[in-house]
Amino acid sequence: MKKKSIMILLSIFLIILSAGSFLFSQAITEKATFAGGCFWCMEAAFEKVEGVIEAISGYTGGTTINPTYGEVSTGKTGHYEAVEVIFDPDIISYAELVAVFWKNIDPTDGGGQFADRGTQYRTAIFYHNDEQKMIAQQSKSELQNSGKFTQEIVTKILPVTEFYPAEEYHQDYYQKNPTGYEMYHTGSGRADYIKTKWSGDIMENKWDVEHYQKPSKEELERILTPLQYEVTQKNGTEKPFQNEYWNDKREGIYVDIVSGEPLFSSTDKFDSGTGWPSFSKPIDEHFILEKEDKSFMMVRTEVRSRYADSHLGHLFNDGPPPTGLRYCINSAALCFIPKESLEKEGYGQYRFLFDK
Repeated sequence: MKKKSIMILLSIFLIILSAGSFLFSQAITEKATFAGGCFWCMEAAFEKVEGVIEAISGYTGGTTINPTYGEVSTGKTGHYEAVEVIFDPDIISYAELVAVFWKNIDPTDGGGQFADRGTQYRTAIFYHNDEQKMIAQQSKSELQNSGKFTQEIVTKILPVTEFYPAEEYHQDYYQKNPTGYEMYHTGSGRADYIKTKWSGDIMENKWDVEHYQKPSKEELERILTPLQYEVTQKNGTEKPFQNEYWNDKREGIYVDIVSGEPLFSSTDKFDSGTGWPSFSKPIDEHFILEKEDKSFMMVRTEVRSRYADSHLGHLFNDGPPPTGLRYCINSAALCFIPKESLEKEGYGQYRFLFDK
């Protein structure tokens, strides 16, 4: 009887513990809602941010109940295409999310966003409480006074209304159809606008700053081979056709040999005939810096990593479509992570590149 009572008490304790854990896990997440034109692009932008648990594409701000994409696309329901962002405030703040939002839209365009025209593509921040409202208003005022824009910022700040998730085929579109998404992101004009407007002024993700650090000179001399040191620290160039990755056809990603910053994917690698690894685009432009290089009596575009400041190679405009770019990179600046090791090595967020 005594043993049975102990078992009952133990079961009750486990139930209480489980319920407490569930409530705690629910309490640490918050919601933010943003309308920035095409929700495919906004979902992709937010889901790449450390601390964002999920971004859901949907419709908000209108009058029709449970609207369909077809109805919203007419512009007659009053809805905005929007994303509902679930985030961990211990990792990223609401103010930082607002900064991400500004740097993925044109806040001076009141008629839509880029190639997408119509009321459903207007921009807005939908606040969930008074604190979010205050942060959004202050951020908008600071941006207007920053001198970054000469025109008026017309993005509205509105109270949140009913949010309706979009159809399933819209969710995670950038993962389900990466080629189609990249063509749209570039073809709409959004990609070029962001790169031009915010070049050299990307919001620093605090997790990235802490995680992708450059070791000391002494440590670099210890961990790098002479060639790796010469290339990354002294702007050297390795020999063509005599380097590790020029003809590597394995599936995976290439990261900075110094800091581990994710740089390029085998899905964007192509044979340029030059004898060096060549890529049509980086995994994320945030990790890439471009600088003018006037060495050897030429004017070229040098490519460096953001946090380690490693010399990687050069950028040329003779690559394949859709980008027309060729990132010509030294193998000695790279470390290859095969797709089957992405989770183990801490790059599981890039697994979608190979899930076809």
